[in-house]
Amino acid sequence: MPNIAAWPASERPRERLFAHGAAALTDAELIAVILGAGSARASALDVARDLLGRHRNLSALFGASIEALAGTEGIGPAKAAKLKAGVELARRILREEMTHGDALTSPERVRDYLRLSLAALPHEAFVVLFLDSQHRLLAADELFRGTLAQTSVYPREVVKAALARNAAAVIFAHNHPSGVAEPSRADELLTQALKQALALVDIRTLDHFVVAGHRVVSFAERGLL
Repeated sequence: MPNIAAWPASERPRERLFAHGAAALTDAELIAVILGAGSARASALDVARDLLGRHRNLSALFGASIEALAGTEGIGPAKAAKLKAGVELARRILREEMTHGDALTSPERVRDYLRLSLAALPHEAFVVLFLDSQHRLLAADELFRGTLAQTSVYPREVVKAALARNAAAVIFAHNHPSGVAEPSRADELLTQALKQALALVDIRTLDHFVVAGHRVVSFAERGLL
């Protein structure tokens, strides 16, 4: 397999990025640019395609552990670290944007942040976005962590955390590792209990998102709040 450097410039991922912008590249080409180089037997683009083939989607790929990524032929610890660092930078950019703008006016930004944070986790996690009176992000904390199937969430602890951060409003989110994004009846009851507890201290509940793979379901959009 010839090295990418021997390819025509119009076919090399990095040169294509320079000429046409990052948006013009395929997922595999973008990953190849991050990797920088392949292995003795495969180009960076071949390694990137192999990575995508081994995982269900980009969320699963970038949610994989460093150990799992490093164990793939042509990756190793250094390239695995590059991939994980790229995802973390994307998550921090989204969090920074929510810190300086109204979270409700950019619901896709919130969804993207939650996908990056929760979609690939092998266990259930319950996250709270704490917002100020203008719906700017104060903090995003994982308050509870559970098993593959369930997480115990305690309203008293959520109220304490919201008061400690001087939050005026909150957005809840949790993931379904099963891949089914539909809210359960238990999810609905928990949301109502949390909403009522927070209302007693004048903190609004704006939404609750369920994340499963690429899907993110909003309670507010479903009329469940």
